[in-house]
Amino acid sequence: MAAPHTSEAEPKFDDMAPPRRVHVLLPLPLDSAYDYAVPAELGDEEIRIGDFVAVPLGRRAVVGVVWGEGPADPGQAVADSRLRPIAYRLPTPGMAEVTRRFVEWLADYTCASPGAVLRMTMSVQAALEPPRPRLAYCLAGPAPSRMTGARQRVMDVLADGIPLPGPTIAELAAVSSGVVRGLVKQGTLQEVQLPGEMTVPEPDWQKSGEILNDDQLKAASALRSKVDMGGYSTTLLDGVTGAGKTEVYLEAVAAALAQGRQVLVLVPEIGLTAQWLERFEKRFGAAPLAWHSDLGTARRRLTWRAVAQGRARVVVGARSALFLPYTDLGLIVVDEEHDSAFKQEDGVIYHARDMAVLRASLGEIPIVLVSATPSLESQVNVETGRYGALHLPNRIGSAELPQIEAIDMRGEAPSGPQWLSPALVTAMQETLAAGEQVLLFLNRRGYAPLTLCRACGHRLQCPNCTAWLVEHRFHGRLQCHHCGFNLRQPEACPECAAEDSLVACGPGVERLGEEVDELFPDVPRMLIASDTVRGPDAAAEAIQRIAEGEVSLIIGTQIVAKGHHFPLLTLVGVIDADLGLQGGDLRAAERTYQILHQVAGRSGRVQRPGRALLQTYMPEHPVMQALISGQRDRFMAQEKEARRFQGLPPFGRLVALIVSGRDEGQVIQTARDLGRSAPRHGDVEVLGPAPAPLSLLRGRFRQRLLLKTRRGANASALARAWVAQVEHPQQVRVAIDVDPYSFL
Repeated sequence: MAAPHTSEAEPKFDDMAPPRRVHVLLPLPLDSAYDYAVPAELGDEEIRIGDFVAVPLGRRAVVGVVWGEGPADPGQAVADSRLRPIAYRLPTPGMAEVTRRFVEWLADYTCASPGAVLRMTMSVQAALEPPRPRLAYCLAGPAPSRMTGARQRVMDVLADGIPLPGPTIAELAAVSSGVVRGLVKQGTLQEVQLPGEMTVPEPDWQKSGEILNDDQLKAASALRSKVDMGGYSTTLLDGVTGAGKTEVYLEAVAAALAQGRQVLVLVPEIGLTAQWLERFEKRFGAAPLAWHSDLGTARRRLTWRAVAQGRARVVVGARSALFLPYTDLGLIVVDEEHDSAFKQEDGVIYHARDMAVLRASLGEIPIVLVSATPSLESQVNVETGRYGALHLPNRIGSAELPQIEAIDMRGEAPSGPQWLSPALVTAMQETLAAGEQVLLFLNRRGYAPLTLCRACGHRLQCPNCTAWLVEHRFHGRLQCHHCGFNLRQPEACPECAAEDSLVACGPGVERLGEEVDELFPDVPRMLIASDTVRGPDAAAEAIQRIAEGEVSLIIGTQIVAKGHHFPLLTLVGVIDADLGLQGGDLRAAERTYQILHQVAGRSGRVQRPGRALLQTYMPEHPVMQALISGQRDRFMAQEKEARRFQGLPPFGRLVALIVSGRDEGQVIQTARDLGRSAPRHGDVEVLGPAPAPLSLLRGRFRQRLLLKTRRGANASALARAWVAQVEHPQQVRVAIDVDPYSFL
């Protein structure tokens, strides 16, 4: 792509030696880099490939990365005289070569523009400038002539000699800022300048960890060897719930730290990793740096710089942590590798697990995929020899796997508008009487998934999406879980105006909570869902309260099903075990098995035996039979053969095209044009166009097409060429989802 035109005020190069030409990739949805000149005053040594530089773009300045020497596109290179110069280089470490290659590979695989992928690696542009020093205070002079309790508390806070910022002193001493300022005026406190960079504790890799059993020792030794040997490898650490997989892969983390290298641990839900962070700090004597969307701006800036400067040795984070500027990454761990939360559905559409494997391959480092219920893709990669595998078949110590039973709701359904079967209520009574904990699992937020009018049958629907409004009775509102639209609970039907005619249909966790309150009014309980536990701090507090036995009954969605250790929990009740089997998702059975196995695995993790009861209307379904019998491998083998027969992933490739826009006619026409120009040969099948199940989402009409081809085909290239030959209005967006996980 040609560079923007130069302005008359900028230097010309007609009568002088040709300038040094570089191409700069900008964090914008652009297909290629732009050409710029390196001004003589910067010098050839000042600008290197990978440097962050400020460049003019139109009437504004944009920060990009020097991507290479010479023209970005030799066939369309502009004349030297028309080049615009780089403004300046930013004082931060340049982007490593492996990161630049990762950007290019990921963009190519996902059919995204390189600039859009680059933007994910530059998500904190303020971090490119060094932070200003911070003002702090320390004890310096004699005690004040008149001592008060507030002043004494300030002096006690600073007694260890460590300078602290004023707001921190005021908070720790429980005083006003005026008390701190008064001590400064009296000479008791002295101003000092603290470095702007964040202090990062150094993990002690020599510190002893937990005593491992024989299976753990064998697996840990194998992972350590992978790290010590170096080079690329992918290992699936497959262990039952409660087998101590975390302690095993922390040994690999220790091996990477011993080499002085950085480590990335990816987790699907950063908000609920409190227990993991405690384990890490106990193992290494220092907490890792966390990276997630709930971090404040200042913390994100300091964390980004600590990673870029190599001072952050271990990072734990959600999928976006994959794009931090690691200087010497030596190991990647993907915990709960099967989890669909690793799939990014907006913007650049990618799967963090798969892209982590790509990043490890490009960096020639080992990666460990961890799960009690590995994805079918990973299992097939083990069978074909692409991945290695380690297995932990038993729980730690004397703990046994929980007994899983089905409650056939066709004969056990409760009477009236209740959702707990008599058999489950009886089991809850026995468990609570024994002083043990109960977890009720229902993967549905809010009070009820549907509200309708009993007079006219009208269903309250989101105006922006093809979705029902979910009642959240605690807040007195109806909300769309797709776009966030919400309104107050109406007193009358908006269609027929009938009063007191709106009824809640189906259960959510809030409605389940009401039923529990009626049955067990004196039992302390807690409701955990993404809209009731907001942020990592609140989640950590909730998990700690459960682990310490402060609550006896937990009601939660899928965020309680992942990786938590509750010593007193012995009974899990699944309210609607069939919920995930609905719809046309090719992974519906696999996902349902995984989430139910994971949530059942929260019970009986210490000496007390655990039990899981699944309320189902389909006890004969292969998923339920596999859970009850414990025959995971047999179930996965059946899933594998069904997918192989149909040519579905991982034995075939899928690419989804999602056509969307605010003008329904334009969307339909674009989808039809794509359908008419679809690639047609023996290896390719195209389904659609058809309205998406969510045909209206966030105010945009949607149509879908699906390309299906053999496993070895370059599905990304096929989709990219297909879309490129069809012109469509600018208002219509055509998103390409390679290896789709959502079919909505």
